[in-house]
Amino acid sequence: MDIWVTVGMIAVVVVVFYFFGIRPQKKQEQAAAEMRNNLKVGDEITTIGGIIGKIVSIKEETMIIETGRDHTRMRLLKSAVRNVDVHAEDAQD
Repeated sequence: MDIWVTVGMIAVVVVVFYFFGIRPQKKQEQAAAEMRNNLKVGDEITTIGGIIGKIVSIKEETMIIETGRDHTRMRLLKSAVRNVDVHAEDAQD
């Protein structure tokens, strides 16, 4: 009988770990992937390194952003984007 109690407790711990650990992380990763797939030319973004710029060109896995007053251009991976600060549609209004 003690073995079934132990197995039951282990099962409960696994289920709790899934709902509080793995599941939220998967949702977060999915939201980040969706955000990166929906990037558009004209979006103002912030990178993981803290660089703020405007997208001027997008390719398969890379993009070119323009930063600062002197319009410096940088080529970055899409995976380096932390978030979109201003969407291209919102910037035109």
